[in-house]
Order: sequence, then C-alpha cells, then structure tokens
Amino acid sequence: GKLGRYPPWPGKIVNPPKDLKKPRGKKCFFVKFFGTEDHAWIKVEQLKPYHLHKEEMIKINKGKRFQQAVDAVEEFLRKTKGKDQASSQNSSEEKNRHNSSEERGKQSAGEDKRKAGLSQGKLKKGTGEGKKRVSSVSSERGSKSPLKRAQDQSPRKRGRPPKDEKDLTIPESSTVKRVMTGTVAGFKWPPSVSEPVKDSDPHFHHFLLSQTEKPAVCYQAITKKLKVCEEETGSTSIQAADSTAINGSITPTDKKIGFLGLGLMGSGIVSNLLKMGHTVTVWNRTAEKCDLFIQEGARLGRTPAEVVSTCDITFACVSDPKAAKDLVLGPSGVLQGIRPGKCYVDMSTVDADTVTELAQVIVSRGGRFLEAPVSGNQQLSNDGMLVILAAGDRGLYEDCSSCFQAMGKTSFFLGEVGNAAKMMLIVNMVQGSFMATIAEGLTLAQVTGQSQQTLLDILNQGQLASIFLDQKCQNILQGNFKPEFYLKYIQKDLRLAIALGDSVNHPTPMAAAANEVYKRAKALDQSDNDMSAVYRAYIH
Repeated sequence: GKLGRYPPWPGKIVNPPKDLKKPRGKKCFFVKFFGTEDHAWIKVEQLKPYHLHKEEMIKINKGKRFQQAVDAVEEFLRKTKGKDQASSQNSSEEKNRHNSSEERGKQSAGEDKRKAGLSQGKLKKGTGEGKKRVSSVSSERGSKSPLKRAQDQSPRKRGRPPKDEKDLTIPESSTVKRVMTGTVAGFKWPPSVSEPVKDSDPHFHHFLLSQTEKPAVCYQAITKKLKVCEEETGSTSIQAADSTAINGSITPTDKKIGFLGLGLMGSGIVSNLLKMGHTVTVWNRTAEKCDLFIQEGARLGRTPAEVVSTCDITFACVSDPKAAKDLVLGPSGVLQGIRPGKCYVDMSTVDADTVTELAQVIVSRGGRFLEAPVSGNQQLSNDGMLVILAAGDRGLYEDCSSCFQAMGKTSFFLGEVGNAAKMMLIVNMVQGSFMATIAEGLTLAQVTGQSQQTLLDILNQGQLASIFLDQKCQNILQGNFKPEFYLKYIQKDLRLAIALGDSVNHPTPMAAAANEVYKRAKALDQSDNDMSAVYRAYIH
C-alpha cells in the first residue's frame, strides 16, 4: 500500500551519467534496478548483500515484476561467475585490496541493518506493479570480478551507451556488491532563502525542459529542487533532478487545494491527494460522485467559482476542449472565482489553442496558470503513478510539487503554455495508433488461423514487450473492455493531434488511418469502453 513499508528490491551499482552530479552528504552510489530501467542514488547504509537477504526478499515480494527482477539477478550472477572462471588469474595485489575492502563492507553491513531498520516504513510509495524501485548491486559473496557499467539510461541520453564501456571497480566497502533490503532515502536540493525545506518522495522525478541558445550551463531553480540544463545546440534538453528527501516522506503543501472533475483520472488523483494529507475541496458536474471523497475527508464545493475563490490552487481534469472552456467561462465558472494570486492548473488533454486562451483569461484577472495534462490510465491514476506534463507558470509548477508527487511518478516542465498540450497529443497519438495496430494484428492472426495467445507470447518475448501491450492484448483475449482509458477520448486525442499536424502542414497518415478505425468503433457503440475495444471495429 502507499503508506506501507517500501520493500527490498535487487539492483547493481553502475557509473552515473557524467552530467549527473553526486548528491552531497553521506556516501552513496548510483544504482540500476534489475527488472526495470530505473536508476537512483542510494546511500551506503541502505545497501545489503544479496545472498544474505535473498530469502527474506522473496518472502516479502510475491509480484510478477519482482520475480522477473530476481531472475535477472540470477542470470547476471551466472554470467559473472562464468567470466570469473574464465579470467581467474588475478594478481595477489588485487586480491588483497578486494579482501580488505570486503572486510570494511562486512563491518558496515551491521551498521546498515541498524540504520535501515530505523527508517523502515517512512516511504510513501508502495510497490504495486510498475512502481519505481531503488536498489543496489547483486553478486556472489567474495566475487573478484569488477562491476560492469550499465548502459546509461538517463533522461538526457536515453538509449545511448556511455562513451567508455570499461569495467568499474567500486572502492572502499562497495567492492562487495550489494542488494538493498531496506527503505530508500535520497537527498534534497538545498532550500532557498524564502522557502523551508520540504520532504519529498524519493521515487518522484522532476524534469525541466529548456529551449535556449545560451552556452552550456546548469543552474538550480529558485527552490533549488529542480535543474535546467541549457546547451549550445539550442535544442531542447532535459536533465533529471531527483526530488528526494532524507526520510523519504512527502510533506503536503499547506495551501488549500481545489479539484474540479471526478472522472476516471480525477478520482484517483483526488484520492491520492487526500491520502497524502492535502486539504482538498471537490466539485463535479454530477454531484453524487463527490460523496465518496467527502467520506474520505474532502470538502464539497457548490460551484467551480466557489472552489476557486476558497482555495489557493485549483486543479481541473475534464474531458475535452469544450468542457474545459465551459468550466472556466461558463456560469459560476472558474473565471468568476479568480482574483490576484489565485492559481489554476488545467490537467485536461486539450489542444494548444484552447489552453492558451484559458491561460490568457486567467492571467488577465491576476491569476496564475499552469497546464498539466497527464499520461496514464485509471489504474495508474489510482496507484499515484501518472506522468505529468506541465507548462506555464514555473513558480506554480514548483508550488504544486507535493501534489504532483502524490499523484504521479514523474513530472516534466516544458516551458511556455501550449507546449504540454502539444506534447500530450503527440504521446496519445502514438499510443492510440499503437493500440489500433495491436488490434489489427490480433484480428489478422485470427482470420488466418493463427493463435492470438501465441502471437501475444511472441510479442512479449520481443522488443515490443511492454505493460501496455500485454494488458491491452489480455483485455481483447478475455473480452474485457472495462474502461481504463475511454475509447472516445483516445479518438478525440487522435483528432486533435491530426489537427495539430494540419496546422503546421505536417503529414500524420498513421494517426489518420487509426482515427478512422476508432470512428468505426464509436459507430459500433464502443465509445464508453476501453480503447482496446477498437478491436471490435475489425471484426467482420
């Protein structure tokens, strides 16, 4: 659960990206997690030997993702052992150095247990499948082979290997390869003069995107929690700034939060805001949807205007451009509650023109505006694992930090208003087109006498393997089209993405073809089913 202990998770120490600075304070290492592509800085006292704690880990974790991680560890060990046997002629000097380091590692291991034991249970994020995990290196005790550098998967250089693919030997006690079995605490950016230090979630990452032609320079933002990297090329660049805290917990903002729209996405977001201790006032067009959240501790707002006027930051998540405009400009709408200093965050997936218009009217009344559409589905919303794309008021983005950590695993700041809308439409265009292709492949397999299950098994063993692919194929094979992401909304996003391409004379033939298939599915009354119900458009 979200408030439970963070479980052990296996991983290995690797070289960090060259442009990622090591956090100050206690000694820590950069870790890649087995079974995922996640990385994080982990303090020495939170690393433990894999073999000593393997059984304990397996008892605690029962999920499929964890079993895959364990399998990856064992495969890594087998390969490492084979290399050790092939190159067993180590110098006595290296043996002595390794042994002395191992002794230091053993001495620190006892202290590790005590410290890790004290910090158990402080983390906010639970494990659930798809959660971010943090861990350290695994290997056989006493192994003499150095650690291999993992391929750099940092946000700025995703997919490109490091320049030097050489062996890495970690000095001191880290020569003993370890696996973490306690909670993970990271680090904080130093606080600004004007803002007290806030605890944050160690599994939540901020990304700030900068478009500039200035010389390469990295600087810390006002709150010192976020980093922007500007490069000579003038191209957009992203640098991760791990928003972590010493004790790994989230301190909710003391600002009053409003939330408008309790649909598939909004419901999970509000639930997580409440669980993390935020003060939330809710409103929904059909008021009965508010009842459950009132029972969980939310306050009830009678109109959007009332919510905005009584809250410091008001979020909204509605279906489409028309609903977003009506919410702001309609009777008793958001705009009527805006006065200088009031903040409005629109999380709806709409077109850039719509969000720009809304930003202008909000700012004209002295308000502050941020667009923050989210990538995910109902399950990810419930799990607090959304990806947030934000643009607009940078200060407001930072003020939303604890809220974004409660509802998501990652946020990106993309600059001026409209950028997040464009990026979100492109993301959903890719996702919608891929979903249609999956349905097309499954139906073609069926009509040509091939097993759909076997097709899925083959895809899951290849480079296309993903949670999305597996879940959507399972939906189709089981005939379960309960909505995680409404088909009518992915069709709306495809339509808006095609219009975006049209506005700049850029061809979008794949999206256009997919859009036609979703339109047929809508004609077959699949609008309120999951997007995977596009499958039914292919059935003769």
